[in-house]
Amino acid sequence: MLHHGFVVWFTGLPCSGKSTLAHLLDEELHRRALKREILDGDEIRKRLTKGLGFSKEDRDENIRRIAFVAKLLSRNGIIAITAAISPYRALREDARTEIEQFVEIYVKCPLERCIARDVKGHYKRAMAGDIPTFTGISDPYEEPLHPELILETDKEDSKVSLQRVIDTLEALNYLPRNLATSSKGKEGWA
Repeated sequence: MLHHGFVVWFTGLPCSGKSTLAHLLDEELHRRALKREILDGDEIRKRLTKGLGFSKEDRDENIRRIAFVAKLLSRNGIIAITAAISPYRALREDARTEIEQFVEIYVKCPLERCIARDVKGHYKRAMAGDIPTFTGISDPYEEPLHPELILETDKEDSKVSLQRVIDTLEALNYLPRNLATSSKGKEGWA
């Protein structure tokens, strides 16, 4: 049984697939009976950082708070899964420095595909000028320089991406190897 916590930090443009992958990872970790918690950017903004706007200063504070909670969870043996745009490289690097067990996963997806996936219409509103600072349109997204994993969600389906996350976490010794997963399709194995 896993006795140490760690942080899986999904970062990428809005609608790149961060929340989808965070929830798929959560389901897999639940299946493995591991303690975990999702810190989804949208949920955090509703509950923990309500009142913060979208200025650079407020976005930085939002990420600092997410990193603080993730750190508390991980040092208490819980796997913290963050799914927040976290657009600025320096704040992600600060989180990496603060959190002992940190895995950065860049959910890379072309802007055009993210716009096509946007069911809430945020990109459309941002391009019309209704949202003044929107990552990818009127505000920058700084790609990670050395993430542990890059997932190109426009080129692979979410199950393939999830398996790559699991493989990476196992290779980094954050998760024990799951023999049932690696023997799928073999008769007589559960």
